[in-house]
Amino acid sequence: MKTARAMPKIGLSIMERIGNTPLLRLERIRSHNLRAEIYGKAEWANPGGSVKDRAAAGIVQEAFQSGKMQGKRLLDSTSGNTGIAYAMLGAACGFGVTLCVPANVSLERKRILQAYGAEIIYTDPGEGSDGAMLRAQEIFAAHSDKYFYADQYSNDANWLAHYHGTANEIWVQSHARITHFATVLGTSGTFMGTTRRLKELNPQIQCVSLQPDSPFHGIEGAKYMPTAIVPKIYDPALADRNLEISTEDCYAMARRLAREEGLLVGTSSALRVARESEIEHPVVVCVFCDGADKYLSERFWDDGSKPEYEI
Repeated sequence: MKTARAMPKIGLSIMERIGNTPLLRLERIRSHNLRAEIYGKAEWANPGGSVKDRAAAGIVQEAFQSGKMQGKRLLDSTSGNTGIAYAMLGAACGFGVTLCVPANVSLERKRILQAYGAEIIYTDPGEGSDGAMLRAQEIFAAHSDKYFYADQYSNDANWLAHYHGTANEIWVQSHARITHFATVLGTSGTFMGTTRRLKELNPQIQCVSLQPDSPFHGIEGAKYMPTAIVPKIYDPALADRNLEISTEDCYAMARRLAREEGLLVGTSSALRVARESEIEHPVVVCVFCDGADKYLSERFWDDGSKPEYEI
């Protein structure tokens, strides 16, 4: 009697779709700096639409493997993208998700979180991501039996996702030619993990961290470290250079990438690194953390003037 063979799996699961995002070459943007090659890691290609899918998946996998999630809801604070990733994974894997979110995040992010069925606790917009973090800590302190507190700002699974994934992808996709890496600081996980691994592969790679130039800024998810609650996973010594970026320049570059490269991406930008490099032929890789679909209700898209931001 023949035994029935298991049918082969077709397609990919949500977890299997995370990572291996394209590395896009920018053609027209670099016209002001012909000696540079500029690339963007297209993190909107992740199923949840952002780079935060990587960290969220790493945190969730570690929590299940260690037994921390057994019979509990996931609790964390978020400015949007990590929360979307948690909510997506919760819906796909069958666990509850409670998120503390600043009330001024974009309308699109609010609706996406609601669509996935997450419980959302809105916090004072004036307190930003720090206020959301403190609220999550209060909830966990009062109900530790009910929640697994993911704590993305302190969880090593955050940066390890980029150490094992993002960095190695960039190395292979750039054919080991990368000379500069740059990304904005939020939890700092993307920068910490990617930088640690890239420095192992080639210590000469210049790794530049980006952060807002003021505590009062409009760059969602970004932290101004001098006045913020500094994430425990953040190590300022890892950066070869820290570059402050203005909200206005980020908005202008987002419009320019849309109009000149056909890329609807989020507001963070690392292209100044190419202009200021002292290397004869820099190969700069930045991270496009998400797509612009989560920002289309924002006013900065309504500026009808020709962008004046130059590289």
